[in-house]
Formats: sequence, C-alpha cells, structure tokens
Amino acid sequence: MDNWDEIRTAFQVARIGTVSGAADALGVHHATVIRHIDALEQRLGVKLFQRHARGYTPTEAGQDLMQVATATDDQFTQLAGRIRGQGEGVSGDLVVTSLVMLSPMLTPVMAQFRRENPELTVRYLTGDRLFRLEYGEAHVAIRAGKAPDQPDNVVQPFTFQPLHLVASPDYIDAYGLPEGEGDLQNHWFIGHDDAESRAPFIQWLNTHVPTNRIVFRTTDNRAMVDAVLAGAGIGFVSKWEVDRHPELVEVIPSRPEWSAQLWLVTHVDLHRTTKVQAFLKFLKEQAAGWEL
Repeated sequence: MDNWDEIRTAFQVARIGTVSGAADALGVHHATVIRHIDALEQRLGVKLFQRHARGYTPTEAGQDLMQVATATDDQFTQLAGRIRGQGEGVSGDLVVTSLVMLSPMLTPVMAQFRRENPELTVRYLTGDRLFRLEYGEAHVAIRAGKAPDQPDNVVQPFTFQPLHLVASPDYIDAYGLPEGEGDLQNHWFIGHDDAESRAPFIQWLNTHVPTNRIVFRTTDNRAMVDAVLAGAGIGFVSKWEVDRHPELVEVIPSRPEWSAQLWLVTHVDLHRTTKVQAFLKFLKEQAAGWEL
C-alpha cells in the first residue's frame, strides 16, 4: 500500500469508532477522515466499515486491516521515540509550490532562506497543477485568485501581483503603440492558450481584444514574457519583469482588475511545524520590502 495516511486514518476510525473522534486524534478535519476512508475502500475494492447512527464498525476486512495497522503503528511509535527531536529544526526538504510567474519574487527569498539554514534542501514546484497539500505534496503553496476553500488548509492573504500591459522596442518599431484603449483592436497580442483561463488579466484581454488579434498563445507565463521580449505582440508581464527589462514600454496604465491576490496556503497538520513557521515568517518579512 502506497499511502500510509489513509491506512492510519482507517486505523483510528476502527479504534475509536467515530469520524469525529478519529479527526480529533489525528488533528485533521473530519472531511479528511471521510475522504481517506472512501479513497481506501475504493482502492481496495471492499467495504472496511459498516456505517450506522452511532459511528463506524469494522467489517471483517476492516478487522484484518486493523491488525496490520496496529503492528505498524507500534513500529512507528518506537521509531518516533528513537528520532524524537530530530525533526524539530529547520532541516530536510522544504517543498514550496507556485505559478512559475512568481519565480522572480520567490526564488531569491528561498535561496536566502536556504543559505541561513544550511541543513535544508529547497524543492520548488511550479506549474498549473495544484499540488495536494493534504497528501504532503508541498509544505507551502502560494496561490493566486480566489481564496482557496479546502477545509484542511490554513489560508493567509499574502500580497497582490500587479500586471502591466507592455510592448517591446521591436514590436513598437514594427507596429507602433496603440492610441489608447480604443485602438487595441488594431494591434497584435499575446495570450493564454486556455480560453477558459480564470486569470483576471486574461479575462480582460479576451473581453477587450478580438480573438483574431491574439496571435501568440502559450500555457506558460514565462513563455509569455519571452514572447513579449521577442516582439511577438503586446502582452502582460509582472512589475518584476518591468523592473528587470526597462526597455519595455507600458501601453496603457496598469489597472487594479488585472492584479491577482496571492495567498499563502499550508495544511493544518504542518502549519505549526518549526520549518514551515520559520519559512512563512521569513517570507513575510522579505515581502514587506517588495515594491509592487
């Protein structure tokens, strides 16, 4: 079995007899307990519990699982006793995930945090996929848009990511600059390949610019910046990119509706650990000096 969390959850439900009791014992939300039980039963193809008004009673298969889980839990308890205290410092892996467009902001912070904590290895996961904090795929997620609403997560407002609509000198030499918003339809643009993208600046672009004028599309924000720099069209870049490339020319003033709210997201089980708290504190201190 490749997911001990689900087995451990089933063990606690079998031992205590209720979802709420197991949730309290594990320190997780009751929805996590139900999700783990459902996933484990689906994976095994058998019912592990009889559900009734008083709680959960193990089936024969559930009793078999409990015997194995009891022995494994005892071994984990012994192991924890041998290594107690080793995990209390800032060491081992720190897994952080965000959209790749946030890398210019976050990478210097993570690099400095690792320099100050030399026993740490940083793993920075980028991409559009939402890494599942409840399965331990990341310690800290920086997410954009609406506040995440998963019940097991601790969500904190972080900062805003302003976007700017810009053109490169090569584009301007070839096509000139728009004469205000009404002239945008006569120019060429860079957009997202996903027409249903929820990014506020992409939604604005799709509303204000004809589809046939969005002539360079990509799924990667880094590629959007490269396309702008190459003169493929007018496109959105972060303030960080504007600062890094002063040759870029702003087409129209930045608007609040283009910006995205950023959120710091951690799982409730890991939120209070020394490593996560140390990184969150460091990140917030560094972000206080950002000029956005």
